[in-house]
Amino acid sequence: MHDKYEEYSREELLRLLRERDRKPRFGLVWERNEIEHDRSLNDDFVMLEPDAELSVGDAPHHNLVIEGDNFDALRYLRMTHAGKVKCIYIDPPYNTGNRDFIYNDRFVDKDDVYKHSKWLEYMYRRLILAKDLLAEDGVIFASIDDNEMLHLGMLMDQVFGEANRVATCIWQKRYSRENRGAIGDAHEYLLVYAITPNNFKERRNKIPPTEKQAAIYKNPNNDPKGPWRVIPMTAQGYRPNQMYEIITPTGAVHQPPEGRCWSTIESEFKRLLAEGRIWFGKEGKSQPGVIRYFSEVEGITPWTWWPHEEVGHTDEAKKEIQSILGTQTAFDTPKPVRLIERVLRIATKPDDLVLDFFAGSGTTAHAVMKLNAEDDGKRRFILVSSTEATSSEPDKNICRDVCAERLRRVIQGYVNKKGEAVEGLDGSFSYLRARRIPAARVFNEIQHGQVWLTLQLIHGEALAPYDETAKVQVSGSADARLMYVPKLNAATLKEVAQVAALGGSLTVYSWQPGQLRQRIEAGNVTFEKIPEFLVKRFGGGK
Repeated sequence: MHDKYEEYSREELLRLLRERDRKPRFGLVWERNEIEHDRSLNDDFVMLEPDAELSVGDAPHHNLVIEGDNFDALRYLRMTHAGKVKCIYIDPPYNTGNRDFIYNDRFVDKDDVYKHSKWLEYMYRRLILAKDLLAEDGVIFASIDDNEMLHLGMLMDQVFGEANRVATCIWQKRYSRENRGAIGDAHEYLLVYAITPNNFKERRNKIPPTEKQAAIYKNPNNDPKGPWRVIPMTAQGYRPNQMYEIITPTGAVHQPPEGRCWSTIESEFKRLLAEGRIWFGKEGKSQPGVIRYFSEVEGITPWTWWPHEEVGHTDEAKKEIQSILGTQTAFDTPKPVRLIERVLRIATKPDDLVLDFFAGSGTTAHAVMKLNAEDDGKRRFILVSSTEATSSEPDKNICRDVCAERLRRVIQGYVNKKGEAVEGLDGSFSYLRARRIPAARVFNEIQHGQVWLTLQLIHGEALAPYDETAKVQVSGSADARLMYVPKLNAATLKEVAQVAALGGSLTVYSWQPGQLRQRIEAGNVTFEKIPEFLVKRFGGGK
C-alpha cells in the first residue's frame, strides 16, 4: 500500500521530502505508516499493584514478577531503575507465524504481508526503553532464530550502535539430527550488545572449564602441585628480544620456529626454568613449553560457540518444565536453565540486577536463584510477562499460571516426574500488576500504596507493603532514609521531625511539601512533591 500523494498539499509534500532527506541512507527501514497501529503504545501513567496471594516469601522482597504489557512495565522501570540493570536477557517471540507473536490481541499469521514490520515496530519500542535501563557496563543478550535474526541484528545496531555489538553467539539447540529441511536446523543465536563494550569487557567473567577441558590436565610425574598441561612457548611474529637460543638439559639446541618468536623474553624464560615450569618433553630434548597447573586456571574466555553439552538443548528445557509443572505443554518454547546460567556466569557479579522482559516460563529467575545457591550470591531479578490472552483465549495468563507458578515451586520445593522430592532454592518475589492511569487523572487516581512501592524502588530498597496504620512510611538506612507522608497533620509533623533528628540524609515525599518546609528546619532533609515528582521521572509514553 502506498501513500496517495496526489491528495497531499504542497506543504505536506515538502515536509515528507525533508523528513526523507534527514533519514540515514543505510540502515533498517520498515513500513511504520502502513501497518496497523500498535494499540499497546500509550501515553498513560503506569503504576504497579502488588498481589500478596501470588507473591512468595516474606516481605520485604528484592525480586519482582510483573504481570502486564512489557511496554508499560518498561516505562515504569525507566522511572525506577534507569541505569541500574547490569544484565538483560530476552527471548522474544521469533515471529515464526506459528502462533508465537501476538500483535493487537491476535496472533500474526505467517502469510501476513506486514508480519516483519509489525514485529520490528513492536521490538523497536521496547528495546529503546530497555537501553535506558542498562548500566554503563551493562549488557543485553537476545535469543533469536533465523526467522528474524538478520532483522534483529540490524535493529539492535540501530538502537545500541553497531560499535556496541559484542558478539553473536551460536547455541546448538539440538543434539540429534534434524532432517526435515534442505539443511537441518540445529542452532539459534544470542545477539550480545553492551552500552560500553570496554567497560563490559573489563567486568565480564570467564567461565569454568568443562570436564572435557579439565581432562586435558594430567599428572604423569606425580607433581605435588597437581595436574598440569604444557602451553607452547612460541608466539606469532618477530620480536628481537624474544629471538634467543635455548639449550635443553640433554644439549639439544632450539631456535624459534620460522615466522615465530619465543613467547617470553630470555630473563623470564630463565625464571620459569629455575622454578621448574619449563617442559622439554619426556626425553628432555623437545622444544620448550610452559607448564600450567589446573589449580591456576581461573576460567576460560567464553567463545561464541555454545554446544549443547555445555549449555543444554531444547529437549532438556522441555523436561525441566515437565519435571516442575507436570506437563511439557505448559509452555511451548522454554530455554534450558544451563543456557541462561551461561549468560549470567559471563555477565553478572554476585550483587547484580538482572532483567528479563519476555519472561515466558521464568527460566531466567530460576537460573538466577540456582547461581546464587552456587556462589552464595545476592543477584536480584525482575521478570516481566504478559498474560498472552487473546480474543479467543481471554482468560489465559502465562505470567500467573506458568512463570510465577514455576518460580513458586522452585523456591518452595516440589515433587518431580519421578516422584522424587526436589529441595527448594532460597528466594522470594513480589507479584505485581501494571496498571495504567490516564495522564489527566493521575492526581485523583494514584493510590498511596502505589506511591510508596514506587519510591522504595527508586531508592533501591526492598519492597515492604504499605502500612495503612502508620502515620508515615519510612525505609532506608541510618545514612540515607526516605519517608512518604500521605497526610499532613500535627502527628505526622512530629514523626518527620523525629526522623530528621536521627541524622543522615532524609528525603521526604509529600502532597504538601511547602507546608513541611515551613515547619521542618533541618539541613539534612530534602522535600519532594507527590505526584509531580513521579510524573516528571516517568516522562512521556513515546
